[in-house]
Amino acid sequence: MNEKELRSMSGYLLFAIGLLMLFGGILYVASTGNPIEGILMSLAGFIILIGLTVINPNEAVVTTFFGDYMGTMKQSGLRWVNPFFRRKKISLRARNLNGQKLKVNDKLGNPIEIAAVVVWRVGDTAKSSFEVDDYVKYVEIQSEAAVRHLAGIYAYDTMEDEALNIQEVTLRDGSGKINEMLEAELTERLSRAGIDVLEARISHLAYAPEIAGAMLQRQQASAVVAARRQIVNGAVGMVEMALAMLSEKGIVNLDEERKAAMVSNLLVVLCGEKAATPILNAGTLYP
Repeated sequence: MNEKELRSMSGYLLFAIGLLMLFGGILYVASTGNPIEGILMSLAGFIILIGLTVINPNEAVVTTFFGDYMGTMKQSGLRWVNPFFRRKKISLRARNLNGQKLKVNDKLGNPIEIAAVVVWRVGDTAKSSFEVDDYVKYVEIQSEAAVRHLAGIYAYDTMEDEALNIQEVTLRDGSGKINEMLEAELTERLSRAGIDVLEARISHLAYAPEIAGAMLQRQQASAVVAARRQIVNGAVGMVEMALAMLSEKGIVNLDEERKAAMVSNLLVVLCGEKAATPILNAGTLYP
């Protein structure tokens, strides 16, 4: 079932006509003493007034007639429609769903806590009214299911893949890609209810408390290893540059043993955590 537009009339003129007929019938009975015509006039005015409805901006009115969907009115203001139509107002404004923290297992089986924020609005009033029982509850349940599914197919963070230099999307590092996939899955799930997903993003992501301490130690160790790797790479580059410049300018001619000693000393100085303490060698490298 798809939404169709129901055209309605402006209600201001009919409001005035309804009031005149309603009170005019009462005055007619009082002045002429003829109750039948006065009652019919007042009844007609009352029926006209029943057909009036106020539609606010970003609001729609879904109408049915004996169980048949007649259409949706979206023109704002005071409108008039068939008085015998049943009317239901639906807000078209954007809404925020701040999901609860869910405890799930990621792709690697690690327990994590995850939550998402979804911005949505009703796009098809017919589907939201007749395809699902309660579209607000439907959005909440399907959003939770989408977050659980997303957390199950991606790892919170890379583990052994870091050593292999494998680029893989993770929940922690691939936030942009993860949010896009979450929005796409929610759009597919909520299309049945006529819901438009305006934005979806992960709002909370953390390891579960029972493993948070161990994972923090692993992250700290990984950071130390990465920093050491960068320091070593820089030190090796500086040593290569120093040896190349010494050889190019002919400042000193070094044999292999002296080169090895210089490389060892430079690496100790560049990679050491503390400042190096120079020691003057008054002898020679050779016995």
